[in-house]
Amino acid sequence: MKKLIVFAHQHQESFNRAILDQVESSLREKGQEVIVRDLYKTNFQPVLKPEDTDSMKVGKIPEDIKIEQDFISESDVIIFIYPIWWSNMPAILKGYLDRVFSFGFAYTMGDQGAVPLLKGKKGLIINTYGASEEQYESIGMNRAFKTTMDVGVFGFTGIEPVDHLLFGSVTTVDDLARKEMLGKVRETLNKHF
Repeated sequence: MKKLIVFAHQHQESFNRAILDQVESSLREKGQEVIVRDLYKTNFQPVLKPEDTDSMKVGKIPEDIKIEQDFISESDVIIFIYPIWWSNMPAILKGYLDRVFSFGFAYTMGDQGAVPLLKGKKGLIINTYGASEEQYESIGMNRAFKTTMDVGVFGFTGIEPVDHLLFGSVTTVDDLARKEMLGKVRETLNKHF
């Protein structure tokens, strides 16, 4: 089975890129097949347009959405790596969720409400932000980030969230602290996959 990494950071020299490299190399060292979807490199078009939803209503999935949905369908694990900006994910990733995690693919509606369609998959989220972890923990932001993605996206669609790593102060800590963060990423991957 495949591990799908959805990556959303525009800078090649970012710490998020170092996290991506660590995740990819750790999984490949274990002999696992890894697919990376770098949303900026692929120039993913994030705006959900009326023609997208009109096409999907009649069973015609736009090609760029179908490509991403196929990657998800073929994967047993989905890993999101992205920074937190203005207390949220980058717009390109929000647009990915809007367009790709669509009705009829990621969920449907039944007599009792929403029915998840991505059961049997596991999910991991890795976030970075500039504020300190202590600051975000004290005001409830870390809990909010986890609720939004682990419950609101993964749980809603049936993906089992196995972990959610949050790394603060990434713009101000030293290289030793960043190496420790990458070590935690490696430990998390070894624990779950």
